Amino acid sequence: MDNNIIIDVSKTLGVKQEQVIKVLTLLEEGNTIPFIARYRKEITGGLDEEQINEIHKEWSYAANLQKRKEDVIRLIEEKELMTEELRAEIISATKLVEVEDLYRPFKEKKKTKATEAIKFGLEPLAKWILSLPTEGDLETEAENYLNENVKTTADAITGAKYIIAEMISDNADFRKALRLEMTNDGMMVGKKRKEADTIDEKGLYETYYDYQEAIKSIPSHRILAMNRAENLKVINVSLDANREKMLKYLETKMIGKKSSFVNEIIEDAIKDALRRLIYPSIEREVRSELKEKAEDKAIELFAINLKNLLLQPPMKEQVVMGIDPAFRTGCKFAIVNPQGTVLFKDVIFPHEKYVGEKGAEQRIPASQRLVVQAIKKYHVDIIAIGNGTASRETESFVSEMLRQYKLPTKYVIVDEAGASVYSASELARKEFPDYSVEERSAVSIARRLQDPLSELVKIDPKSIGVGQYQHDVSQNKLSETLDFVVTNAVNQVGVNVNTASEALLCYVSGLDKRISENLVKHRDQHGPFKSREELLTVPRLGPKSYEQAAGFLRIVGGEEKLDMTSIHPESYQVALEIIKLANLTPEMVGSPSVRLLIEYMDRNKIRSSVTIDDYTFNDILDALAQPLRDPRDEFTAPQLRSDILNIEDLQEGMQLEGTVRNVVQFGAFVDCGLKEDGLVHISKMATRFVKDPNEIVSVGDIIKVWVIGVDKVKGKVSLSMIPPR
Repeated sequence: MDNNIIIDVSKTLGVKQEQVIKVLTLLEEGNTIPFIARYRKEITGGLDEEQINEIHKEWSYAANLQKRKEDVIRLIEEKELMTEELRAEIISATKLVEVEDLYRPFKEKKKTKATEAIKFGLEPLAKWILSLPTEGDLETEAENYLNENVKTTADAITGAKYIIAEMISDNADFRKALRLEMTNDGMMVGKKRKEADTIDEKGLYETYYDYQEAIKSIPSHRILAMNRAENLKVINVSLDANREKMLKYLETKMIGKKSSFVNEIIEDAIKDALRRLIYPSIEREVRSELKEKAEDKAIELFAINLKNLLLQPPMKEQVVMGIDPAFRTGCKFAIVNPQGTVLFKDVIFPHEKYVGEKGAEQRIPASQRLVVQAIKKYHVDIIAIGNGTASRETESFVSEMLRQYKLPTKYVIVDEAGASVYSASELARKEFPDYSVEERSAVSIARRLQDPLSELVKIDPKSIGVGQYQHDVSQNKLSETLDFVVTNAVNQVGVNVNTASEALLCYVSGLDKRISENLVKHRDQHGPFKSREELLTVPRLGPKSYEQAAGFLRIVGGEEKLDMTSIHPESYQVALEIIKLANLTPEMVGSPSVRLLIEYMDRNKIRSSVTIDDYTFNDILDALAQPLRDPRDEFTAPQLRSDILNIEDLQEGMQLEGTVRNVVQFGAFVDCGLKEDGLVHISKMATRFVKDPNEIVSVGDIIKVWVIGVDKVKGKVSLSMIPPR
């Protein structure tokens, strides 16, 4: 490990150098981030998953930067052009772009105006001009360089200017200063293209038809919006900087206050360098950096929303009816028991819009009777309605039915983003081979309410729909980040190995697709696992995989009581010692009496009697007290309804309660029971300045809002979290 990189990572992240070294060592040994964060706290000093991941990312970037520095130094040395000053500059560079700037003068260039001029022997003339001579004559000096390729003195002077322009462009200090000037004082500009009206028929990007905003303060979501509009050929985007100021800077650096008869020649070369070489290049670089930062912000926001969505509390021990709404083809519904097993499925036609043919007028009351009979027969606790096409019409049907038949059953609108992706997937076909796509979707909607995490892991995170501009960012970086979020969520919650799907098991630390398939096959062939140790009989699940996975795989009702806890098998011996010292028995694990005993016991006395670190000791006690503790239980449960709200019912100043469905950089979309989600703009989230909406709300939060605007034509509602005075 490079000690300089370790020092840099330590400073950047504010962690000790020893922690960086130990994390990197654990990762090199094949340990996963969830395993290190949960079971190697004593080694890392209690670093969490995010910190460990940041160490890994910073190390990777720094290692790649170091590798590029070494390559650049080697390439320049091979040309025998390396100086100690240049070497020091390369070594001290903190960004890849700085290294590339320093390497630029030494790169093998393609054919350019300057390389051609150099080939024709004009480089000495260019250097003579740059010496700012006060004696002699330019025309006379240029005559010395005439040849079969350079016919006239004007050709010689022009060629020399090309060389000077490229020398100016290749200067790393100049480029750095001008890039900083563009970033600090430039504007990002959007201009409408001729074909905009044809492409942007709805005027989605009308804001940017004649637009400019300071580069240093433009929000990342506007950068992505302008980039998208440009890609769609709706607008042209450029960066507008003070070119006069840039020219003055270069003239000061190249000429200063010296007076020479060649000053005008150098000034012409400076103008050419800025116009033709420097400005277009740094404009691309600055835009690339803006795009990267905007992408990182969008991905970060997506990751936060996804985490909050995955960790929404499950509706435990509930029988749920899931409805996949539709008009013409009818609403498919499925009833699942608390374990997610399908008890019944059917289809109803509850919408007047499609009751036209002979006898069809009986469909709505017939649909009501069918659903009511199913609710009563299977003791349905909650109806989960997907929020897609015909969602609000289906909600009206359900609300009226519950009122008319005086049923205690509640309903909830479930975000079905990604349900159609799952329903048509190979995984869904394997799980429900004889079901239609819509029937699978109904099951998924019901299960998504019962246990969001277990169901959502079956869907590509990018299809879940809690992001912003997700198709405009680096897909590899997005996938990597979202997979990390899902992995952390799954391992944070833990998995019942005897009920988990292959899709869920794939995200468990130490397991992959093949091992997960083998684990489920073993379970199907031999029955439920009775102990964690039995996992070692699963093909391909070797000692290392077992070490990484065991603590996250729970076995409820097995032979060993500790197998249902988050205690790792490597700590069973010390856990049994603690149980004995606390006058407990393994059979008492998780009982109310144990919780009280652990809460009031003398921890220091028992701690001094066992050889174990503080982190593991406290984790063991917490696991003994609450072996099946679910961190999701701390979040707000979904908001259940029994009535419906129409946009016509709204008035400004009205108070509502709603569920946050999506958080974006300019605010949050809230489901208040209307057809469309209302928007709380970031400026209406608090009386103070809010930089990031995530400071105030998260996906899944239930919040109070006030209506501040209603557009009944467009079906849009503006909301505020600030109470009216």
